[in-house]
Amino acid sequence: MTTLQEKIIAELKMKPVIDPKEEIRKSIDFMKAYLRKNPFLHGYVLGISGGQDSTLVGKLAQMAVDELNGENGDDYKFIAIRLPYGIQFDEDDAQEVLDYIGPSLTYTINIKEAVDASERALVAAGITLSDYAKGNEKARERMKVQYSVAAMHNCVVLGTDHAAEAITGFYTKFGDGAADLMPIYRLNKRQGKQLLHELNCPEHLYTKVPTADLEDEKPAIPDEVALGVTYDDIDDYLEGKQIAEAARKTIENHFLRSQHKRHMPITIFDDFWK
Repeated sequence: MTTLQEKIIAELKMKPVIDPKEEIRKSIDFMKAYLRKNPFLHGYVLGISGGQDSTLVGKLAQMAVDELNGENGDDYKFIAIRLPYGIQFDEDDAQEVLDYIGPSLTYTINIKEAVDASERALVAAGITLSDYAKGNEKARERMKVQYSVAAMHNCVVLGTDHAAEAITGFYTKFGDGAADLMPIYRLNKRQGKQLLHELNCPEHLYTKVPTADLEDEKPAIPDEVALGVTYDDIDDYLEGKQIAEAARKTIENHFLRSQHKRHMPITIFDDFWK
């Protein structure tokens, strides 16, 4: 009988052992193929936070663009967007990431004014956002901006979701969970580190403590604190290993509660709602 762990691993397309070079090639070829199939598109857009995941996807995107331009003599581009809410606590890291990626084009668009205006409009209607809900506002505003920039440059929006996020639903629905392509979807957190090591990324950029940094009242709260489980445990689980019972229950509860995030909007033809 298939266990829930085996079902989750199969659903998220996880492999316990990877060849970093092969996975780098796979992601780049995937992104290149999408542009070739859709000739009206001229590149990729991604918000760069300064964290591991956007660093990896951004680097892969720029590599894909460079290869396409070298092969076809075209003018594809990778657009990196900085999307701080006010002043970001690790802005220096974000700038170092941009230097590492070397994007074709960079924008900085501060989302604070837009998010705060949305919050004021809700308050005027009698709706007061919790700090958590405001964090989701930030994530959705960031994605809205990325789609606006992509529309004006005929580009496709990239996402950074990977297996360790997908299993826990640790992203905002229609925020950072909304994108056109997810180039690293099949990888867990430690496998992403393996790719960045292979790509000669400065080590401190991908070994730093992961944080979504969305909540004003809990600035820079580590992901592992918010989740109640470590990425090592999540990665071990995804690799088919046995982990402590408490950690297993936490991970599986996250997975079951967040199923709606991994599904397109439900229609009457889906079994999901029955």
